[in-house]
Amino acid sequence: MTKQQPYGTVLIKAAKIMDYLSLAKIPPTLKDIAATSEMTMSTTLKILETLNLIGFVTKNDKDKTYTIGPAMARYGNKYMEESKLKDISGPILENLQTKVDETIHLGVANGHELIYIDKLEPKHQSIFMSSKIGMSRPLYSTGMGKIFLSSFTEEQLSNYLAETPLHAYTQHTIVEPQQLIEEIDRIRKTATAFDDEEMEKDCFCVAMPIQKGNDLEGSFSVSMPKFRASEERVQEIISAMLQAKSQMEEALTS
Repeated sequence: MTKQQPYGTVLIKAAKIMDYLSLAKIPPTLKDIAATSEMTMSTTLKILETLNLIGFVTKNDKDKTYTIGPAMARYGNKYMEESKLKDISGPILENLQTKVDETIHLGVANGHELIYIDKLEPKHQSIFMSSKIGMSRPLYSTGMGKIFLSSFTEEQLSNYLAETPLHAYTQHTIVEPQQLIEEIDRIRKTATAFDDEEMEKDCFCVAMPIQKGNDLEGSFSVSMPKFRASEERVQEIISAMLQAKSQMEEALTS
């Protein structure tokens, strides 16, 4: 069977640029974007000029750098407003928040990335995470992301590893493919994933799937400073999360 080719490859190239801009810690230059996106400077510039024209990208003429443009917020906000998963999970996660008083995230997968669609800050803690609603993260370096990887078939996981460089965000990030495969196998058996300082230093995270029948609708997590992640505390949080998971999945099917 002939593999179907996508229509309009320029859109795929534009998406690569937008993905890079969304992850860049400092505004990149044209040269940076072209190199990372593996495109010529000429092609990259043409796409950037179009994205700038429609507001998807903003160019800083002073230092010749690029950032995500204001038009993207309109689409992101519309998605957040219409998210059934977010609407259903909101009150349940708020109840979970009263029990654990730690940072809670709700996320969905977008291709090979995790997108945060909701975040609840702790009410009586002074330590906060850098994550924001709408922010994307790699699947392999986050607890919620690894939940999505655990839903991949063996072929999908193999393709993911072949296409995705495993960069280290901290000294604890899993960057060896075989180690990640073993981690994914464990998650498939337990339906619980951990991020032990893999995305952010001194941060420990517990994540679980939210399913509708056999379909993975999203994932949620509870994150805390590493010093609070005692075995007893983690077990308390897992117990509270299991209750919330059951409530969300019941609400999705009703």
